[in-house]
Amino acid sequence: MKENKHHFRHIMLFYFKKGKKATETQKKICAVYGEGAVTDRTCQKWFAKFRAGDFSVDDAPRSGRPVEVDSNQIKTLIENNQHYTTREIADILKISKSSVENHLHQLGYVNRFDVWVPRKFSEKNLLDRISACDSLLKRNEDVPFLKQIVMGDEKWILYNNVEPKRSRGKRKEPLPTTPKASLHPNKVMLYIWWDWEGVLYYELLPENQTVNSNKYCSQLDQLKAALDEKRPELVNTKRIIFHQDNARPHVSLMTRQKLLQLGWEVLIHPPYSSDIAPSGFHLFRSLQNSLNGKNFNSLEDCKCHLEKFFAQRDKKFWEDGIMKLPERWQKVVERKGEYVI
Repeated sequence: MKENKHHFRHIMLFYFKKGKKATETQKKICAVYGEGAVTDRTCQKWFAKFRAGDFSVDDAPRSGRPVEVDSNQIKTLIENNQHYTTREIADILKISKSSVENHLHQLGYVNRFDVWVPRKFSEKNLLDRISACDSLLKRNEDVPFLKQIVMGDEKWILYNNVEPKRSRGKRKEPLPTTPKASLHPNKVMLYIWWDWEGVLYYELLPENQTVNSNKYCSQLDQLKAALDEKRPELVNTKRIIFHQDNARPHVSLMTRQKLLQLGWEVLIHPPYSSDIAPSGFHLFRSLQNSLNGKNFNSLEDCKCHLEKFFAQRDKKFWEDGIMKLPERWQKVVERKGEYVI
């Protein structure tokens, strides 16, 4: 029996590397070895393991020792799919559901309408969000400035992306899972800057490269060159309004001095507010939909996909992303600072 299990797993691995789907593989095995030789659930489980970069066909050792998981693994999963349940995360990382819940609590995530949001806001956070959004709404009503905004943000791009199930009706049928986020060669970081007319500049960082203040300032120089070439009329007016999040390299003294040198105004952006960042609520959602089901073998493959994705977005796509900002600000004010899904 054990030999049969290993034989079937080798077949699964063979078909996985051939680009076949788990359900298709299960049917092929049963067609040769008889009905029930292997279940669809088993195939789904092993395909999820292979997608995570683990190609061993042996059972995991049962030492009784709990699996240690870095909180960043869970954070990356959530960033790529805010709709994961704690059970699905536990199945992907092979840890207990209670361990996932503990990590999510430590990370400050709470579930709102079946979506994980960054944190349960303090009274100050709520007031800061209301104040910022109300101020931006009034400013835009007095002097519209949306077409002056240059938006900057970053997103992990996984090499192996699973097509999510459309229906959750069958409880016994396992959901396809996303590769383990901890496998560094399986993801790269996208940094992108864009405005209401389209992409200005983007960069895919080589594996394991991180962004510090020096690197970020260098990226801003590249962005400045792109603006000079693509938006000379905006540069000439010297009225660029720069939108970025509150990551450490973005708010360092070196970066602040660089932005002053460039003469760009930095738009108010309260902490933990990806729901009012156009990349978060517009661009990255669309990009992730395009990535679902795609597998890449290299940084160049990722770049080719991104180039195609950007080229296929028409002007209205980029315009909608920026022009919907007032609608988002209004919702934050109406919801008394709560996160907007």
